[in-house]
Amino acid sequence: MQDTKRLLSYIRRGVDDYQMIEEGDKIAVGVSAGKDSLTLLCAMAELRRFYPKKFELIAITVDMGFEGSDFSEIKRLCEELNVEYHIAPSQISKIIFDIRKEKSPCSLCAKMRRGALHNAAKELGCTSVALGHHFDDAIETFMLNLFFEGRLGCFSPVSYLSRIGLKLIRPMIYMPEKDVRYFATKNNLPIVKSLCPADGNTEREEMKKLLSELDRKHKGLRYRIFGAMQRGEIDGFKEFGRLGGIEAYSNENE
Repeated sequence: MQDTKRLLSYIRRGVDDYQMIEEGDKIAVGVSAGKDSLTLLCAMAELRRFYPKKFELIAITVDMGFEGSDFSEIKRLCEELNVEYHIAPSQISKIIFDIRKEKSPCSLCAKMRRGALHNAAKELGCTSVALGHHFDDAIETFMLNLFFEGRLGCFSPVSYLSRIGLKLIRPMIYMPEKDVRYFATKNNLPIVKSLCPADGNTEREEMKKLLSELDRKHKGLRYRIFGAMQRGEIDGFKEFGRLGGIEAYSNENE
């Protein structure tokens, strides 16, 4: 893999700051076949080689049930990384689009995918699930909650599902999307285009475009929003007496 040093600098800092990994953990990376989850998979496989707290790693893909889904290239990547790969079959697409005929399917779909992933991870004896949310995802989620729900909130860097007994971790919390995209392109990761008919037509895509426009006018806006989330300790975010893993992003955009 090329350019892993920059990738790991973000990952290692996020993992250390939020104490995401404990000795003996068995971590499932949720692999959706997009650039984010594949980049996370590569990072975690590399981190496994030298991280002082030893952990096991597997990859899980929730098969949504769309006709034509092909995960053979992801299986090949997992073999190269020496990571055990599992596909969790589901009928999510049929339930949402054929049976329920949802007009706004994203929320229900996300909930069902999370449930399928968590159940598969638990069945495979995992202690943690690693998700590919990055720096920009956190900001977009915070702004979506503000704009559309009128509340201050975001997903947490680390959370614990007491009902099922799993820890959720987001090791790429400091990593800007542009670096994720660069790594995925540079290493020709086997990204599988989503077959979902609602893909690219969501409130999140609208927010992504809005933030891009605002950031062009007000350089460093994303960094300042993220800093406010840290200082406000929004849903487990913390300020560590420095900029965390986003110094590079800040310097490029100020």
